[in-house]
Amino acid sequence: MARSPFTFLRGVPSLMADDLGAFTPNTGVHVQACGDCHLENFGIFATPERNLVFDVNDFDETLPAPWEWDIKRLAVSIYVAGRVNGLSERRCAKSVRSAVRAYRKYMWSFTELTALQIWYSRVDATEVVEQTRNAELRRAKLKDSAPDDTHEVIAEQTTEGKGLGSRILDKPPKLFHPPPDGEVVVDAREVFARYRTSIGDHIRVLFESYELADLAIKVVGLGSVGTRCAVALLMANESDALILQIKEARPSVLEPYAGASRYANSGERVVAGQLLMQVASDIFLGWSDSKDGHHFYIRQLSDMKGAADVSSMDGVELVRYAALCGQVLAIAHGRSGKSAEIAGYLGRSARFDRGMARFARTYADQVERDFAIFEAAIKSGRLAAEASPS
Repeated sequence: MARSPFTFLRGVPSLMADDLGAFTPNTGVHVQACGDCHLENFGIFATPERNLVFDVNDFDETLPAPWEWDIKRLAVSIYVAGRVNGLSERRCAKSVRSAVRAYRKYMWSFTELTALQIWYSRVDATEVVEQTRNAELRRAKLKDSAPDDTHEVIAEQTTEGKGLGSRILDKPPKLFHPPPDGEVVVDAREVFARYRTSIGDHIRVLFESYELADLAIKVVGLGSVGTRCAVALLMANESDALILQIKEARPSVLEPYAGASRYANSGERVVAGQLLMQVASDIFLGWSDSKDGHHFYIRQLSDMKGAADVSSMDGVELVRYAALCGQVLAIAHGRSGKSAEIAGYLGRSARFDRGMARFARTYADQVERDFAIFEAAIKSGRLAAEASPS
């Protein structure tokens, strides 16, 4: 978080949630909101049909909430990232307008589509790679090539042994084993027993082909620091491995301002929000809880995923990438069935685009002031900090 104002913005979504929820008016039009909609919460991943799409990919804070909270956070993240990359104020503002214009135009286009047509809308990864010069996204393999991060390849790279004797490779300090007879391993088996009831019958048949072989603790970064996270290795036979991530879910940062979730289990809140906002989700996506009351959601650790390197984007690239993110956010919000209401508020002119650029610039100033206070607290010793593991 102390690396730059951009990482600080990403690391404390609760700070902006408080500013938006407590100190700004809202339209009263609620959609399923991401809750932490910034530039690095978009990426490429595989659908169950093994096609690659570009979509929103982080839902820890998802909740029904005013649609503009997502577009405001996206706009601010674009402006802050542009400043960190050394871009001019003019280029930062242009990048924000690019995202908001794409959001506005796609939202208007949805007013002429049926609900099913909106539901089937998606951004193909091929389109993204063709439009970008970003090296990280270009390295994402497309349909006609062999992906280097399928679950089979990930299993080969992160495990050793065969069958139920297989083990996850320790990679401290980010990945390590708990005591073999400790409470964590016992809890994991109970978590999986409850998890199986959250997935569909057809997926449960597939899941029950596997048996838990090993479990390791995974340290996650930025906004998820301090939450419980583990990686589970399951085996169906000598070489058929499935690696699932068990991640703790806590109440959304939006709940104090948008109302409590309808779901008692925060893991179920995350899963329900993801299924509504994403064009396609991991077939193993489900939720559970532990005997001591912690909530979790579970998914595959990695399956043909790719993300942009925002820190390397120049002005031209940021404008292009911001537009793609705006388009994807419109699709995600459009699935809540409020396209006409949102489009009517946005209007057809660029007035809203310019307003968001002004807001993003003002709030980017606030982010930098907050970051300066954060840095000063670390330097004075009032706030303890450790270097992030590489």
